[in-house]
Amino acid sequence: MSKYESLAKEILANVGGKENINSLTHCVTRLRFRLKDESKANDYALKNNPGVVTVMKSAGQYQVVIGNHVPLVYADVCELAGISNDKPQEEVAPQGAFNKLIDIISGCFQPILGPLCAAGIIKGLNALLVFILGTSFNNSGTYMVLNAIGDSIFNFLPIILGYTAAKKFNVNVVVGMIIGATLCYPTIQTDTLLAAGKAIGTLPMIGDYYTKFIGIPFVSGNYTSTVVPVICIVALAAQIQKLAKKYVPEMLQNFFVPFFVLIISLPIGLLVIGPVVSLLTSILSNIFAGLYAFSPLVTALVVGAFWQCLVIFGLHWALVPMAMVNIGNLGYDTILPGMLGTTFAATGVVAAMYLKLKDKNKKALAIPAVISAFCGVTEPAIYGFLLPEKTPFVFSCIGGAVGGAIMGAVAVKQYVIGGLGIFGVVSYISPKGDATGMVVSLIAGAVSLVVGFVLTMLFYKKEETVVENKEVKVEEETVLSPIKGEVKAIEESSDAAFASGALGKGVVILPQEGKVYAPVTGTVTVLFPSLHAIGITSDAGVELLVHVGINTVQLNGEGYTAHIKQGDRVNQGQLLLDFDMAKIQEAGYSLETPVLVTNYADLKEIKNTSESSVKAQESLIEVKY
Repeated sequence: MSKYESLAKEILANVGGKENINSLTHCVTRLRFRLKDESKANDYALKNNPGVVTVMKSAGQYQVVIGNHVPLVYADVCELAGISNDKPQEEVAPQGAFNKLIDIISGCFQPILGPLCAAGIIKGLNALLVFILGTSFNNSGTYMVLNAIGDSIFNFLPIILGYTAAKKFNVNVVVGMIIGATLCYPTIQTDTLLAAGKAIGTLPMIGDYYTKFIGIPFVSGNYTSTVVPVICIVALAAQIQKLAKKYVPEMLQNFFVPFFVLIISLPIGLLVIGPVVSLLTSILSNIFAGLYAFSPLVTALVVGAFWQCLVIFGLHWALVPMAMVNIGNLGYDTILPGMLGTTFAATGVVAAMYLKLKDKNKKALAIPAVISAFCGVTEPAIYGFLLPEKTPFVFSCIGGAVGGAIMGAVAVKQYVIGGLGIFGVVSYISPKGDATGMVVSLIAGAVSLVVGFVLTMLFYKKEETVVENKEVKVEEETVLSPIKGEVKAIEESSDAAFASGALGKGVVILPQEGKVYAPVTGTVTVLFPSLHAIGITSDAGVELLVHVGINTVQLNGEGYTAHIKQGDRVNQGQLLLDFDMAKIQEAGYSLETPVLVTNYADLKEIKNTSESSVKAQESLIEVKY
């Protein structure tokens, strides 16, 4: 166990315990859970844990954003939960075709993304050496070795993806690697067959064929460096494996199940799936190429402007395979260059925020976020600084768009899937040593950084100083009831997390009216997107949570109308929220509303009302400092 054991224990407890976990993976900054029941997860506790940046829900995943040290936290969570990295975990597929697609892509690429970027950086550095030392370097042993190291993962990508796809689809991993190795086998490649003789026929839309398999035309492809065919064939293999395990006697399954999987899936894959997928990916690649040809500037600008939005929802995974298809087909990609400026823009924005912030703790967190963003990992910057205050996020999108526009205007091409941030600039050096793209990328990155920095310095105002006029030290404060209704002790809550007192001390109100009023004068620090929960900090420092209903986050805001937004100042008695009591109950959810003091540990005394019912704006909780 590492130094993150305590954090791992808290994360495990707040996702509903190990018995609530179907599967767990991680990417560069996030723990990606598949939970049996997401309603058992305590979003509020996780988001307020100092070791957690934020919590996201996307494509059926419950994502706990940690930061760059996520592998260490992941290892501790796995150890505590008894999760083996080598044993395939039972997964519940996300709902919806698009979510399933994103889930498959991310599940296949997440495990290899780090090594893939590392190999790309090595290839880029080799190209940089060609630029510096001249084309004669191409013939050196040094070039040969570095090129082999950098190129191997790309040349044999189907084998590696065969492994990750097999783990994703719960197929024997060696079988997945054999499928990938077959796709890389030299004699089935189009270039090999073309060199051996002329085509013996042509299939409409599909292309020429040079030989046959049991009388069926075999339309070959150049499958090395491809992405989609191997994933599709492994997905087919998963279905064949299920059938084989059903009908093959258990004592013979060890070798007959792989036999049937390979002898059925690969011929179908090579004769049908491969040609069809190659056709479709080629069409998709041509569509993007056409869009880029129409306006490189606009295409790259749009990618740069919205890349961070895609990252937030995990949808950027949809573009990665497209880029790799382009590199495989064309030798370069024109999609991903548009996002180069986003990491630099985030760097500039957070750097400017660091200069303007007065909170020492926040300033301390800003420095590693700046370094991380400059190196290409933007999640700490996004969730820790940009999103919570919205306008800085907009500034980073503008900076990313400007950088994308510069890359598009010069028609910069990306030759490898390399690193991000400053480590990504070598990806734009051509294999022949032309470093024009790298120079432009450095300029675009610098401009994006400056744009983000200047916009933030000019227009960002941190609303943290309203209390400065209040020099009087308050010793006690009355929290008024935000809702009319019946009052119960928090220990009587039907939700175990609230009843335990772990989330705060206070009471439960059973509403008699669908209105929520401000219990104190202060600032709305949290307004959940689902509008079911509001966090307010009073001017004197009391932190309150009003949680309307139990598990009502599942309603996604239906039945709720907010009259304020996060960051607003509110006066005691101000209407904050309307909620449709009948609609919530019809959906099967309890109206039970906890009203909690979340920073109770910092206070001297908390005394709840002794009344069994209250009207809105009657005394509910007395607080002493």
